[in-house]
Amino acid sequence: MSRFTRLEDYALIGDCETAALVSIDGSIDWLCWPRFDSGACFASILGGPEFGRWRIAPVGGVAEVSRRYVDETLILETTFETESGAVALIDFMPAYDDRSDLLRIVRGLRGEVEMRTELLVRFDYGSVVPWVSRTDLRTHRVVAGPDLITLRSNVEEHGESLKTVGDWVVRKGEEYPFALTWSASHLKPPGEIDALAALERTRKLWSEWSARCTYDGKWRKVVMRSLLTLKALTYAPTGGIVAAPTTSLPEHIGGVRNWDYRFCWLRDATLTLLALLNAGYTEEAGAWRDWLLRAAAGSPEQVQIMYGISGERMLRESTLPWLPGYEKSAPVRIGNAAHSQMQLDVYGEVMDALHQASVAGLAESDDAWALQVALTNHVAAIWHQPDSGIWEVRGPPQHFTHSKVMAWVAVDRAVQSAEQFGLPAPLTEWRALRDEIHAEVCDRGFNTNMGCFVQAYDTTLLDASLLMLPLVGFLPPDDPRIVATVECIEQRLVDSAGFVLRYDTARTVDGLPEGEGAFLACSFWLADCYVVMGRRADAERLFAKLVSLCNDLGLLAEEFDAERQRLCGNFPQGFSHVALLSTAFNLWRRGEMAPVEQRAHSA
Repeated sequence: MSRFTRLEDYALIGDCETAALVSIDGSIDWLCWPRFDSGACFASILGGPEFGRWRIAPVGGVAEVSRRYVDETLILETTFETESGAVALIDFMPAYDDRSDLLRIVRGLRGEVEMRTELLVRFDYGSVVPWVSRTDLRTHRVVAGPDLITLRSNVEEHGESLKTVGDWVVRKGEEYPFALTWSASHLKPPGEIDALAALERTRKLWSEWSARCTYDGKWRKVVMRSLLTLKALTYAPTGGIVAAPTTSLPEHIGGVRNWDYRFCWLRDATLTLLALLNAGYTEEAGAWRDWLLRAAAGSPEQVQIMYGISGERMLRESTLPWLPGYEKSAPVRIGNAAHSQMQLDVYGEVMDALHQASVAGLAESDDAWALQVALTNHVAAIWHQPDSGIWEVRGPPQHFTHSKVMAWVAVDRAVQSAEQFGLPAPLTEWRALRDEIHAEVCDRGFNTNMGCFVQAYDTTLLDASLLMLPLVGFLPPDDPRIVATVECIEQRLVDSAGFVLRYDTARTVDGLPEGEGAFLACSFWLADCYVVMGRRADAERLFAKLVSLCNDLGLLAEEFDAERQRLCGNFPQGFSHVALLSTAFNLWRRGEMAPVEQRAHSA
């Protein structure tokens, strides 16, 4: 194994409060505890083993490694085949209880295998070396500042070079559980946990959740894995939904496009909500709506495009200079300065999600409608202004076409909600506003010389977000302007591998050096356009190609680097899985196709 594991070679486990990344060689290289946005105690993925990890694996050579999720759950099972035998490593985090545990069970399958466990905890993103003490032969305490981690196992472990290690032999039929438990250092730590009983409870919980899915098409496996991934990105105590469980995994290897995604973007969260609603998960919709009402409470002028998982507003961005970054892609950032940007499109996504939740049967809420009215009136006051757009450009604000279209969506969904549910609203005023925005976009967002819509008013640049115009109902998919726009994007924004770029980073002023992978959601949008335009074969072909980018466990990152043939960006990325689900449901509703195999793992 190289110093850095490919993103494709990671798996996700979590407890709906935080999540960990487990590499195919048995190393947990990323974990923020006890919340998604806490400081990482394992940050190896951003610099190497010295910044914290927990590896359990055979000693010596491994002939073959295979892995799977147990049924439709977040329980990971990795099987190591060696010359002397085979073992399974089962990793999971029990959810929905009053404690925070990371459990690993080593199970002998064949013969006997020499094993080694190596625990290296480094709090605060690899910067703090904790004090480790052994309370008995089976228990170690790892403490620094506010954090206490308790390690319990049946293997005798000892300190070695600032690590806690243990060596033993596993034989067929034997099981060795390891439990790592986080707690506040000033409190008495929780008692011992029965790992095998917790395994059964966790399997039952996830299986029951998966059984509620209403999708029963041929793509059930990839659809269910995407839904489970989105559920894993939900912070259960508040209903907030993070964009990804990681920070600073680069959009371009060696570049600076490295962002912290462990926050709740209104855009990403609302699209996640719609994906869950499509699959029948209305309970999550209610929890998210309650989170939104709390997070956005106050003046509509102060609504942010993103919040912390409990609704926090101050998300100051800073860098961690001691971390070299994934494959030396620096800087490593925590916090996100985009929280202070104005992005008009989020109002459209939020209003659409609230409207769709009502259509899906979520009980009406006076507070929710009051928020929708306030947001609509706010859009009326600000839609003329330039903004930073869906891609959060760090260059000058512009009149982005997609932003204006989503402002139209905000007003349109407000009108539809008032009409459909008999809600009090100034409908004459809102209808006139809707028409005004529509007319301006068609006038200024459409370049007559190019014959297509463009990225922003008065430019000749293209943007993949324009693919959303027919998908949100702004214009019919057979409108000549839409057809021409899709054709222009096919010709100018599709890379050598056949995937869609967000925009030309060499020409768009976004405040950053050029270069990034293909943003996967954009290619799914193109497939959606093919579906609504009647180009069924093209949609099926592109969807199958995109699904083939999933790793062996069905997980996707934010982008795909065609040159290196690798996933890149934060992982797993909720936006990519949301887009996959949208296309899968669109194809399902219009007839099915035969699924293809996901890409096999290659070491």
